[in-house]
Amino acid sequence: MRIYKDILEHMFKEKLNDMFWDLEVDDLRDAFQSACCDALHEIKSIVENPYLSDFECIDKIVCVLESVGSDGGGRHDF
Repeated sequence: MRIYKDILEHMFKEKLNDMFWDLEVDDLRDAFQSACCDALHEIKSIVENPYLSDFECIDKIVCVLESVGSDGGGRHDF
């Protein structure tokens, strides 16, 4: 799964780089699950917002994906 790899790479590069060697596997799993759940919660709130147009929803969702190290493919090339 590419998104799994993207999120892990982002976590190591941006957040866990200095602490990597001190972390246990359970800590890494918890950090990963937390990042995923936070992103899903944010995406759900975007989709539920009746004041956003479809374009705005897609734009905001792509921004959430980018914030965790993934992307929207060609959806954010404007």
